[in-house]
Amino acid sequence: MKQLIKKFWRTFSTPSVHLSFGLLTMGGFIAGIIFWGGFNTALEVTNTEEFCIGCHEMSDNVYVELQETVHWQNRSGVRATCPDCHVPHNWTDKMARKMQASKEVWGAIFGTIDTREKFLAKRGELAQHEWDRLTANNSLECKNCHNYDSMDFSIMSERAQVQMKMAAERDQSCIDCHKGIAHHLPENMNSGEGMLGKLEEMATSGYQTGQAYYSVRQLPLFEDQGLSTEAGQLNAATKVKVLAIEGNAIQVEIDAWRKTKGFGRVLFEDFAMNINDGYLTKEVAQSDQFMTQGESKTDDLTGLPWQKVNVTLWMRNGSLTDSRDTLWTFAKSTYDSSCSVCHTQPAEAHFDTNTWPGMFNGMLSFVNLDGDTQALVLKYLQKHSSDFSDAH
Repeated sequence: MKQLIKKFWRTFSTPSVHLSFGLLTMGGFIAGIIFWGGFNTALEVTNTEEFCIGCHEMSDNVYVELQETVHWQNRSGVRATCPDCHVPHNWTDKMARKMQASKEVWGAIFGTIDTREKFLAKRGELAQHEWDRLTANNSLECKNCHNYDSMDFSIMSERAQVQMKMAAERDQSCIDCHKGIAHHLPENMNSGEGMLGKLEEMATSGYQTGQAYYSVRQLPLFEDQGLSTEAGQLNAATKVKVLAIEGNAIQVEIDAWRKTKGFGRVLFEDFAMNINDGYLTKEVAQSDQFMTQGESKTDDLTGLPWQKVNVTLWMRNGSLTDSRDTLWTFAKSTYDSSCSVCHTQPAEAHFDTNTWPGMFNGMLSFVNLDGDTQALVLKYLQKHSSDFSDAH
């Protein structure tokens, strides 16, 4: 055997006597093409849905769930397959994903999730891996089909417009709000379904001019009574004063603070506290037609200049409540039930107002709440933070 190996190496390493350098080069080139073609063909085979559901772990679990969703069957006839959502399209990211997937082969060999019971026990961990990956690459696979620049906001529902325009401005990752869109959520994880209906049920009817109310969710603002020109967005649990009621439209007044560095588009409830009351379009933020400017102060901690403003705009007649406590009760219940999935959540007064946004955004990776509920719970936490707690 040893002699055979030596003979092979001697033959392999000895320069050719009968073949020209050009022929060897051409042969190597052709061999390279054949190798690359074979490699790429094998790679594409592993990117088919048939390959993905070749094991019963996938075909009997997540594949069945996919068939219940709009990604499987819809009015446009465009269907997303497994690799569309779980394998990046560009080559370098695709190869990195394939290397990550080698762990899945190991799991299939040793039966990590070869029964329904094992799969359900691991569902939360498996889902979190995918959510982390999509968060890290800003939902790259989703955006191969869903592009913010190609969206026609005018044909969306009003609520969808509010959410999607805000997401488009930040180029937000799709997975932030759309967990569970193609597969079932892990057990005990709040799906967020029906949250909007519960919020809307809290709205008061028959508003009175001169009275103060609070928005039950994020709502669009308009420049005119006809509600035709967009002016911005009102955040959840924001206080407004009704100035006029004209059929389907009401004119409201918002007292707020803003940072004057830049366009000053974001409205805040209190000075030097990042409690979001909403935001304005650039045109409205720079116009004296809709805004009265008040005192100016500088935040000693950040050195940023702040300004008190009074904004007068229009909105649809509805989705306001006269009781902020009702909103807080709902927000607390949601926080207690949804944010304790992985651990005991911190008390509201454990952090100050400006620390809570960062902490809460970290928690959102483990829950599935719609944008309206997220905004309401965050404001609840900020308004009950250590800055507002005598006990703390």
